[in-house]
Amino acid sequence: MAKKVVASLQSSGKEFAKVIKMTKSNKSGSYTFKEEVIPTDQVKDYFDKK
Repeated sequence: MAKKVVASLQSSGKEFAKVIKMTKSNKSGSYTFKEEVIPTDQVKDYFDKK
């Protein structure tokens, strides 16, 4: 029975992507990482914006 639940979660989970964006801090000069889960059709727009 658990296999059906896992299979249904995998099919719906393909519509989203986890993205990690690296940005440089102006104060210290170190890099920070920002993680988000967004729909797959918005991935390109996410990395294009500053």
